[in-house]
Amino acid sequence: METMKIVSVTALWFDNSSATLSGPSEPPVSAEWDIIHTVIPPYIFILSLLGLLFNGFVLGVFIVHKDQLTVPEIYLSNLALADFILLCSLPFWAMYILNEFNWPYGDFLCKLVNSLIIINFYTSIFTLVMISVDRYLALVKTMKARWLRRTLYAKVICFILWMLGLLLSTPTIVHRRVKFMDEYNIMSCILDYSHDSSWKLAHQILMNVVGFVLPVLVIVFSSGNIIKALAQRKETVGFHDANDTKATVLVYAVTLLFLLCWGPYHVFTFLDTLCDIHVLDEILWFHTLDIGGQFSVYLAFLNSVLNPLLYVISGQYFRKKVSAIYRRTKYHRRGSDMTTYQRSVVSTYINRPEQIKTVVIFNA
Repeated sequence: METMKIVSVTALWFDNSSATLSGPSEPPVSAEWDIIHTVIPPYIFILSLLGLLFNGFVLGVFIVHKDQLTVPEIYLSNLALADFILLCSLPFWAMYILNEFNWPYGDFLCKLVNSLIIINFYTSIFTLVMISVDRYLALVKTMKARWLRRTLYAKVICFILWMLGLLLSTPTIVHRRVKFMDEYNIMSCILDYSHDSSWKLAHQILMNVVGFVLPVLVIVFSSGNIIKALAQRKETVGFHDANDTKATVLVYAVTLLFLLCWGPYHVFTFLDTLCDIHVLDEILWFHTLDIGGQFSVYLAFLNSVLNPLLYVISGQYFRKKVSAIYRRTKYHRRGSDMTTYQRSVVSTYINRPEQIKTVVIFNA
């Protein structure tokens, strides 16, 4: 008897549609799958709503604020955009689960939704890497690398990141399709590697190495050097700088969040690869991989909700921008009751100090 892993039907990337296992022909029923059917859809909806609000707020502030974006702000806005688009795709999967894993949206949306998820998965992670590198250049190589931290370079890099994400989504574009599953009598949106299983192995290795191992190495290297540089600065200056403490805590938090959110997913992806190359016993591991793949992939998306909180909303410079927008809005409401001289004084108060503070913060 043959059966197909449930993860091939439900997981976003963790698909094994070409694999077969000995066992019962009907889908496995367990308390874990009951939890997935009950908890995951509302979790996805809540995650999407909060993430869209947070990242939309960040993008709105950057758009409304009249000052030219600095290099960190370009990367932050690119991160917010990638996370925003990724989260727009997730409600389709909540409805997919609620519809008992029947995909009613057609083959085009099956490819489009999953391609957008993969593109923004890579773009988001690579942008996190660039934010880490930019902080490294700003705090460790302050004078030597000043010429590298130009807004034009940052914009070009962001464009390259999107093109790279598009290129790396090729396996999904080619192999993701709607397919009738005879075993379960459903139409599912799956990664179908039945014609060439080597694509699946290449896809998962690419995800592990390019989508996690290399970014982690860069982030850890940058974070370690930043923390070391801040510690040396404390010894040189002779007193404890509160801003350095905040920077150190933020570096630790960013690195830890990235590892906690994405680590479990890549561990399960790696274990599944070991099963495919027969290093692990697939029969013993299939249930663990099914359930673990489900929970880990949606834990990973939590990173897209928390990114704006860590990188932007918690930053002093971002709060100053929000404050400036609020004062400007308040000023326009009262503008009709002011004289020309009063409007000139208030406008100077609102805009000039804010611009000076922003320049100081980002070029320190």
